[in-house]
Amino acid sequence: MRDDAGRLYGVQQPRIETVPPFVSSSGQEAIELAASVDLVLDPWQQHALHVGLGEREDGSWSAFEVAVNVPRQNGKGGIIEARELAGLFLLDEPLIIHSAHEFKTALEGFRRIESLITNYDHLRKRVARVRRTTGEEAIELLSGQRLRFLARSGGSGRGFTGKTLILDEDMILGDDAMGALMPTLAAVEDPQVWYLGSAGIGALSVQLARLRARALAAVEAGVPDPSLAYLEWSINPHVRECPKGCTEHDDPEAPESVARANPALGYRLSLEHTDRERRTMGPEIFGRERLGVGDYPADDDDAWAVIGRDAWEALEDADGVLEDPVAFAIDVTPERSHASICVAARSGRAVHVEVVDNRPGTDWVVQRARELTEKWAPRCWVIDTGGPAGALINDLTDRLKVDPDEDLDEDEEPELLAPIVQMKTRDVVQAVGQFYDAVAAGRVVHLGQAPLATALAGARKRELGDAWAWARRGVGVDISPLVAVTHARWGLFVEIEEPEEEVEPWVAYG
Repeated sequence: MRDDAGRLYGVQQPRIETVPPFVSSSGQEAIELAASVDLVLDPWQQHALHVGLGEREDGSWSAFEVAVNVPRQNGKGGIIEARELAGLFLLDEPLIIHSAHEFKTALEGFRRIESLITNYDHLRKRVARVRRTTGEEAIELLSGQRLRFLARSGGSGRGFTGKTLILDEDMILGDDAMGALMPTLAAVEDPQVWYLGSAGIGALSVQLARLRARALAAVEAGVPDPSLAYLEWSINPHVRECPKGCTEHDDPEAPESVARANPALGYRLSLEHTDRERRTMGPEIFGRERLGVGDYPADDDDAWAVIGRDAWEALEDADGVLEDPVAFAIDVTPERSHASICVAARSGRAVHVEVVDNRPGTDWVVQRARELTEKWAPRCWVIDTGGPAGALINDLTDRLKVDPDEDLDEDEEPELLAPIVQMKTRDVVQAVGQFYDAVAAGRVVHLGQAPLATALAGARKRELGDAWAWARRGVGVDISPLVAVTHARWGLFVEIEEPEEEVEPWVAYG
């Protein structure tokens, strides 16, 4: 990664890679054609083309799908352009469809490839026409090959019969778009799909999550996926995502981590610029946009992976008699898009858990907590100080104080209407373990509420040392109802420290 002068360069090999076997490749021809129009590719870009255009003995593509997952501004556009040039001028592909999430991105792709073609005589003389009408952008050769540019929508691509799909911005690619575009390949022999984009962004990254899950499974098994070439440049934030032989995760603060995730470092990216990004973006966004740490939703096939659906539905009980006291808990999604207030109370030998409120935003939480406290006089409120809800602790404390105008001496501080228990990491781990064990033993009952069932269906484990907690990211659902009922149940049993009473000085000396 460092040269003799100590300069740091990006790692050219992907951290995660699975490639089906091939005996030859059209990659070198594609690289040479790109160079003929002064599109000189980096080693990592050449590698992507070499494995992506790998061929079996019969000449067919070894990979039906090729996915390149790399942080922004590294040069994935160069791979797209080289692949499209090859499809038009080398491979004689009748129709190549270039699709992007936004029209402006598709238009930019069109302008870049048009410039490469029309500025060089040996390619321009083979062009029949260039369509620049908005929404109809296309390049057509005298020999009939066409390259069309589309913005993705529920119906874009319908009515076409393509040979190759280029899906840019694949981190925003769901079932509707795939349903419209994939059938365009059904009637042709030996089609190919290329996915290019950066790290996943939650529920928007449905298709990318599926591809990545296949790649990770192939790496873990040590057997290539039979039809997917997947290349990902990223750091390893979790030991469980290491390729075989890896035992440590990467330090997101280290320059070497930037190099591992960004093959263009030292070529078109500098450490000085990425350091500015780190300071400006903050660790979470920097992790996604520059270090390739994505948020990937779970596939439907993996639903109810932690607690089984049948086991959970068997615990539904709408007729239980609840006993005092109750404990409330608050949780907020990492994006702060939704928040939940949940409650737990004894119900015979079991504990009843319930979602009291699950709404968008967070501005309603503190006032609602005051109302519930006045009505139910709970034994405590529970908040994970290290989680997104921790930001509400100060406001909640202020709002739960007794009205300072009510029977207080001049120097007396208002008391809390209910204690606020602030969880540490060890408490979170204990709470999850206790909740899981209680469900397994049939000692939890619930109302069958949809927000809680949805959260459980998408729930995943997040490793914490030798234990685990609920994963907040990469699940594709609002997990806050599940986290909050877990914490509320824990709050029903936790020992609450009583505030120390002030002893007047004369009392101590009798």
